[in-house]
Amino acid sequence: MNPEKVVFGFFIVLSLTLNFGFFVGEIDDPVHHNVYELFAVLIVNIIATLLKFGDRSQLGAVLLSTSLVAVLQLVAAAVLWMWVEHISSTGLTPSTMASIVSLSGGAMLANIISVVLLVIETVMLRR
Repeated sequence: MNPEKVVFGFFIVLSLTLNFGFFVGEIDDPVHHNVYELFAVLIVNIIATLLKFGDRSQLGAVLLSTSLVAVLQLVAAAVLWMWVEHISSTGLTPSTMASIVSLSGGAMLANIISVVLLVIETVMLRR
């Protein structure tokens, strides 16, 4: 067992599960989506992205690109949430919440692709 692969897989799967936990619920209801969970998803995705920088294979490049997409969408969701809560005078409206959750859904799709690629890489390993 390679401890580096265990940590790598742990953060990839954790980012997917946390993102799923944030995404589930009524899309426009802020009660169903916790801001701290979005923050946790963002931090775990950033850690997973940093762990991918060491992989120089073609599959590693694809994993890095999917992770960068997820981080970009999560940062956009966090900035949008911060904007409407602290800067904008409109506050958190249902349409804005739907946009935040949609951005999280896009990041979750990128996380799913990362997990599928990780499983494919694991299956292709020869003993």
